[in-house]
Amino acid sequence: METPIEPNGRLTAFGNQLIEVHIWLREELARLREDVDSYLDGRNERPRELRAHCLTFCSALSRHHTGEDDGAFPVLVEQFPELRPVLEELGRDHHVVTGILRKLEELLGDLEADPDPAEAQRVRAELDGLAALLESHFVYEEKRIVSALNSLSAPSWDGSRPDFLLTAADAISDLGIQADGTTSP
Repeated sequence: METPIEPNGRLTAFGNQLIEVHIWLREELARLREDVDSYLDGRNERPRELRAHCLTFCSALSRHHTGEDDGAFPVLVEQFPELRPVLEELGRDHHVVTGILRKLEELLGDLEADPDPAEAQRVRAELDGLAALLESHFVYEEKRIVSALNSLSAPSWDGSRPDFLLTAADAISDLGIQADGTTSP
């Protein structure tokens, strides 16, 4: 992801960067769903890598939402108080997503080598619910706050990427996880 930087070193177009992060998160969720389907359909026997992939995705998504709640949203509400109800609604979504991520991590952590159809259905249902909620959440967020983010003045973000705009390399390096989802020794 290319970060636009003005000649004075200030990061720009935070809203556009947010959309890029959402695209990356959508792609990662699609890959996770493919991995889960492949495993549950018996085409792939990678439960350890599957758990690592889930951990990577869940950690990146949690970091993104925490960065919004603790960093971006307070700055936005300070400069655009009319966005307070939108930001509160997005924050509530973040709590729901956290609960789904917890349940998903638990389900994948307990997944047996040869899951029964009911167990497979629970995992798929949790992923389907997460995907539906995130798509709705991302679209709403993009429609409601991207223009405000793009016009935002946040001197504390100058020269560095705020937490809510971190993606793959950041999440992977923090967790010691390789790009293919396996953990480093």
